[in-house]
Amino acid sequence: MKPLFPSIQPYLPHHLVSRIVGAAANSQWQPLKRLLINRVSLHYDIQLDDYVVKDKEQFESFNAFFTRALDPQARPVDARPEGIACPVDGTVSQLGTINDDVIFQAKGKYYSAEALIADEQKAAAYADGHFATLYLAPNNYHRVHMPVDGTLKSLTYVPGRLFSVNAQSAEHIDRVFARNERVVAHFDTARGPLAMVLVGALNVGSIETVQQGVIAPSALNRTTHWDYAPDTQITFAKGDEFGRFNLGSTVILLSGKNMLEWASELDAGSELHMGMPIGRLTTPR
Repeated sequence: MKPLFPSIQPYLPHHLVSRIVGAAANSQWQPLKRLLINRVSLHYDIQLDDYVVKDKEQFESFNAFFTRALDPQARPVDARPEGIACPVDGTVSQLGTINDDVIFQAKGKYYSAEALIADEQKAAAYADGHFATLYLAPNNYHRVHMPVDGTLKSLTYVPGRLFSVNAQSAEHIDRVFARNERVVAHFDTARGPLAMVLVGALNVGSIETVQQGVIAPSALNRTTHWDYAPDTQITFAKGDEFGRFNLGSTVILLSGKNMLEWASELDAGSELHMGMPIGRLTTPR
């Protein structure tokens, strides 16, 4: 039997709930800010030892607390030239190979790279490649960093629902990542194409990147592309900040065929820290 929460999610006003939560998270009214920060800190046992700001009172809003910056010394970035650094703090939801265009979600559920990316031509670059689905819980660090050196070629905003993306939802909601609001970034790397998909979820106030600023929510409510000409492309070094979630969600990595291999010790449920080695690049172009 399907659990109650996944069963009722299709009937929830996802965007309304998330925008209300987002407004509260951005409020600088001191009593509300303190209440939210203290309650969440206590419930999730959030400690600030690894962060630049270590006093909860110094955050101007709950969202500033939630997107707090790491102390640069707290997360060493994999320094191997061929190493792939974890882009987030979180947990492995799933990882493995893409079967032609098919990506494993959980327990008999699958979705296509084309549906996730919302672009048939761009999805073809990842056929028979690799994927990793990385879940960010509320207590995690919520900025997203580059796993390898790469040049940003394009961004796509894809409107959609805002289902929860926790393990229970992934197991019971069909194609949840390909149905939710998301931002898809395509990079060119020394070893081949790489996509990083920032997936929205229930109570996610917004998704932003350093290139475009806040992208989601979008008043346009339609798929929007940004393709960067050579003179406007940005090259990111491994470990550079690329974007952030205002509240939490999931990042999905996609790579081209024969481009990388994931670390053998990683599996569903593995705990992750930004910068740690999660694999290595293999065959050069």
